[in-house]
Amino acid sequence: MFPFRKFIIHKNEIGFLFNKNGDFSGILEPARYHYFDPFYKLKVEIYDLLKPEFEHRLADFLIKTQAELIATYFHLVELTSEQVALVYKNGRLVDILPPNSRKLYWKKFVDIKIETIDISENFQVTNAEWLIYANMDTLLQPIEKFIYSSEIPEHKIGLLTVDGKYIQTLSPGLHAYWQINHRINIEIWDTRLQNIEISGQEILTKDKVSLRINLAASYLIKDVQRTISSLSNYFEYLYKELQFGLRAAVGTHSLDELLENKNLINELVLAYIQAKMADFGIEIKNIGVKDIILPGEMKTILSKVVEAEKLAQANLIKRREETAATRSLLNTAKVMENNPTALRLKEMEVLEKVTEKIGNISVYGGLEGLLKELVKIKS
Repeated sequence: MFPFRKFIIHKNEIGFLFNKNGDFSGILEPARYHYFDPFYKLKVEIYDLLKPEFEHRLADFLIKTQAELIATYFHLVELTSEQVALVYKNGRLVDILPPNSRKLYWKKFVDIKIETIDISENFQVTNAEWLIYANMDTLLQPIEKFIYSSEIPEHKIGLLTVDGKYIQTLSPGLHAYWQINHRINIEIWDTRLQNIEISGQEILTKDKVSLRINLAASYLIKDVQRTISSLSNYFEYLYKELQFGLRAAVGTHSLDELLENKNLINELVLAYIQAKMADFGIEIKNIGVKDIILPGEMKTILSKVVEAEKLAQANLIKRREETAATRSLLNTAKVMENNPTALRLKEMEVLEKVTEKIGNISVYGGLEGLLKELVKIKS
């Protein structure tokens, strides 16, 4: 057995020397070392400085007792409960350290930069920290473990809540927050005009006629925070209030009133729902009845009513024409009564009409006799 032992530390390495009792004795710089160790009690741990992360069972001991050594050879990161750190290796982000972390990185060949961020009050990821997204392929841990992000599309807004409490309304764009020590959530809302349909509502009119009505409405959410703080389910509430407004409008008017004024339902429901929803940050833009469907028997009755009305109108027009024709004949007779020439012209007109329907005609007694036989007027 040789009493001397040889240890070689290469230029990219460094060694930890432990004595025969297993206690840390010091740092070994790159070189060749010979120690008298006949019983092989000495121990040297060699570390590659190209891998700057230092993990060791005695790390906390060294930080506590070897302050000068730590300052000479290591970058020391010690974080509070309200801090995170970005670790850059040769200018590229490689790691994110959570709160209450303590970690050592070798100084020497790899350029290590530590950026500490206080998240006690402002936990938004700033523009400078968007480098995180440009270096996601080099990170040691998934980015989602530390950062909550959401992209809000155009024409929409986001409601930021932290630990269940509303913080602010976010505009379109990409937003990110440190979700360490906090529960972050961004709820996206559409600010464009929305539509809602109330279909197949069976409602009795004031005169007990059953109607099936389909209604459509459009609305805007003007104050999202007010809406969600007041209503657990705004869509369900709006739907029910539209139903109530429609039933109130139809149930207080007769069928004839509704058919005569097709905009009556729209006006009544709009006035009702606008008053209801104004307090919840919702603006109703318009209301429109799409369909009014009558039951089969009511359709038949209405068809008969319309048919009778049209028949009565036709009879009225016919009698007006007959009265006018009779009045015209009476006026003609009065003219001919005192005017022999007009009478003779009328006789000639009648003769002309007769001859149009007769192929041949034989005349006896001359034209005068023919006229006397055709038209006899008693004095």
